[in-house]
Amino acid sequence: MEFGVLGEVTADVAGEPVVLGPARQRLVLAILLVDANRVVSVDDLVRRVWGDDPPQRARGTLQSYVSRLRRAVGSARLLARSGGYVLVAERTAVDVQRFRDLGDQARAATTDAQAVTLLTEALGLWRGEALAGLEGTWASAERDRLHQQRLLAQHDLADARLRLGHGEDLVDELSARLTEHPLDERVAGQYLLALYRAGRAADALELYRRMRTRLAEELGTDPGPALQELHQRILRADPSLLGTARRAAMPESVPRQLPTPPAQFAGRGSELAELTAQLDQAGDAPTVVISALAGAGGIGKTWLALHWAHAHADRFPDGQLFADLRGFSPDSDPLDPLTAVRGFLDALGVDATRVSGGLDEHAACYRSTIADKRMLIVLDNAATADQVIPLLPGTPTCTVLVTSRKTLTTLLHRYGARHLSLSTLDEDEAHELLTDRLGDKRLDAEPDAVADLIRSCGRYPLALAITAGRAHARPGIPLAEFAAELREFGLDALDDDVPAASLPAVLSWSLRALTTEQRTAFALLGIAPGADIGLPAAAGLTAASKPRMAKVLRELEDASLLGRRANGRYSMHDLIRAYASATAHDTLAEDTRSAALRRVVDHYLHTAHAADRLLDPHRTFVPLDALAPGATPEPPADATAALTWFDTEHPNLLAAQRCAADHRWHQLVWHLAWAMETFHSRRRHRQDRVAVWELALDAATHLPDPTSQITAHRLLGRAHGDLGRRDEAIAHLSAALDLAERCHDPAQQAHTHQALAAAWEAHGGDQQALHHATQALSLYRTLDQPTWEGRALNNVGWYAARLGDLNSARAHCHDALALFRRCHNPDGEASALDSLGYINHHAGNHHQAVEDYEQALALRRHLGHTTRVADTLDKLGDAHTVLGHHDRARTAWREALELYESQHRAANADRVRQQLDSGSVTTRR
Repeated sequence: MEFGVLGEVTADVAGEPVVLGPARQRLVLAILLVDANRVVSVDDLVRRVWGDDPPQRARGTLQSYVSRLRRAVGSARLLARSGGYVLVAERTAVDVQRFRDLGDQARAATTDAQAVTLLTEALGLWRGEALAGLEGTWASAERDRLHQQRLLAQHDLADARLRLGHGEDLVDELSARLTEHPLDERVAGQYLLALYRAGRAADALELYRRMRTRLAEELGTDPGPALQELHQRILRADPSLLGTARRAAMPESVPRQLPTPPAQFAGRGSELAELTAQLDQAGDAPTVVISALAGAGGIGKTWLALHWAHAHADRFPDGQLFADLRGFSPDSDPLDPLTAVRGFLDALGVDATRVSGGLDEHAACYRSTIADKRMLIVLDNAATADQVIPLLPGTPTCTVLVTSRKTLTTLLHRYGARHLSLSTLDEDEAHELLTDRLGDKRLDAEPDAVADLIRSCGRYPLALAITAGRAHARPGIPLAEFAAELREFGLDALDDDVPAASLPAVLSWSLRALTTEQRTAFALLGIAPGADIGLPAAAGLTAASKPRMAKVLRELEDASLLGRRANGRYSMHDLIRAYASATAHDTLAEDTRSAALRRVVDHYLHTAHAADRLLDPHRTFVPLDALAPGATPEPPADATAALTWFDTEHPNLLAAQRCAADHRWHQLVWHLAWAMETFHSRRRHRQDRVAVWELALDAATHLPDPTSQITAHRLLGRAHGDLGRRDEAIAHLSAALDLAERCHDPAQQAHTHQALAAAWEAHGGDQQALHHATQALSLYRTLDQPTWEGRALNNVGWYAARLGDLNSARAHCHDALALFRRCHNPDGEASALDSLGYINHHAGNHHQAVEDYEQALALRRHLGHTTRVADTLDKLGDAHTVLGHHDRARTAWREALELYESQHRAANADRVRQQLDSGSVTTRR
């Protein structure tokens, strides 16, 4: 007896059909047949026949159906068991069981021919729609399940026939199947291949285009990697697509897969030489040369690799393989290594369909095929080392060239790869790139515009190429117009609807591989104040711990979005930074950006405040507001470390103050100016000193405490005075004094008199200077501030000495020295000793003058006060000259000259240079 459910439900005895009764009775039989030789409980039978709401007499009716079926098929086959029923039959007697068994045998077959025979027999068992004529939830669900099994068998049969070389004979069948299943990529791939083998490559490509459009419109997705790879193989007329028999008839060819080299390749001489040197050094040694090129998107990795590969193709007589691993592609996921290996096997003439197993087995076959061959393998645009490792040869005769936006450290430490990191072009190389595209004549006509273009593009290869391409397409437009667009629009001027010709688009592909944490850090680093950043500031910016932030910074560095410099500094190329900033504004809420900037500004301010206290612990203490939550200041350990920190972070402190001003954080603006004052004075940053106090003065007008405004006027006046701007200096100092007097603030009055004294001295007004210094001393003596009093005493003594009253001068300066030593104020002590040196020198006590100057010099060197060091060395040379110590004088003057030149103090430098040339002291007060 034979049973069938793959069509109408049937039972045949010796070829004669058995009457099975009404539909529900046939449904009972179908249920027992699908689960043949397994007990089906009465409850399950009731639910499958009538659903979740059976009639009251369902069990009685079921029993009647079973009784009739037992009479029809035989009581020996349909048996009652505890709680249910079972239909006993040989598996070969039930078509659905036979269908499944044949499918399993086909999948285990050792040859495609066997699989075709088995699957053809299995599909031949189908007589139409399964369970035809039966209704109900179970019947519908089982019918769908059986339909999917049938479709899978049809897929498997088509694949087996295609592997056997069929094609044209499958076109009609596959066309109909794709019409029935329009979004099935497996059917589409089979149909593409069948069309190609039928000589209809154009139809195959058009089908792929329609399939891609339909997937995008209906599912919002792109074709999968397998279908994309097949499309690419059709485009390049891959011989392996023709099938084993047709391919065997073709002559063996050496793979030459390198894409066309870049036409306008410029520069990179040192990088090309290094790649060649690596190959030469390998020689015949047992090593696989892996040159890993890393750099940001658009930096020119692929251009360099292809240019070098074509130039040295003759060194690889057995061929060159190339794969775009699509690690950072705008429209697809990274290429699966198995797909890449299959592509290489195809190019090498190996039928990859005959290789059983997965990636490991295919990679082993690939390595065996290229063993002992001299080949170049170029693996472009890798996302990870895992993509690359299966594609590495196993013998020493091959060379591998890998490009990636990431530093593939696994290749470096496990496989001994040589790392070559690409940066921007140098000035000459950038000019060469523009020349190759636009010609000498056009560049020579606008040299200033060319320099502006190179500067605006940051010598970034893709930016230069985009600009050159646009200029080439518009020969009548002056280059100055393109330069003006770059200046005005920045990164937006390098955008384009074509992704590959858009720098923002190319950079965006790097972000796809980042985690959310890394993308957020990248965006915030783009808006951080300053051109570079250290780990502590970056941790404050992101509110992350230092260990966590160190890891994120390393990951961004590995992704070529961030560069690391000496001393733990990190920076971005200007164009990448502009993209990061745009990312921050596009993806982060305004309050998120503001909170991050507040944290990093607080980091700089509180660290600078602590460093300033170390440089001058006797300076007036100005308390700060509480830290922003998550800010991470890092106070230096001592005065030397403080000075080093200021030297390193000075540009960022200026940027932090501008950031605070932009956000109207007025108190922070003022405090940053105050925190930088000692450093600016010691390092003679005169222009910066003016700039920060101008911002601070504007901020002070918004602060409630008038002392902020008085101090800003006073210190801005002093800064202008140091630059020789007498009128500006006097104006600001007079404003400060007026405010201090109106506020009845004796300390601020005294400070301002001190500043007025310095301003008058700078312009030869020693008498006026002495007047203001005396006023300051009188006021300080009422305040019980020994350090301030000491400074005023020294100033009075100094101006008295300049006016020739040496006795009064000496007395005041000795008193100042005593006060400073009691207060342990080395800066004040150095000033008093310098003054006494001057007094003793002019009084004829030259030996004492030398001793005073040398003590002052030692203190100032220790403090890092390079401006004052230069002045003391200058005067020490004078004293040595009078004593006839000409060698010592010249030694002092040479060092003073070097410092004056580094501090851009031209007048002082000229005078000392004259003294060195003549060996005599130039007359001066």
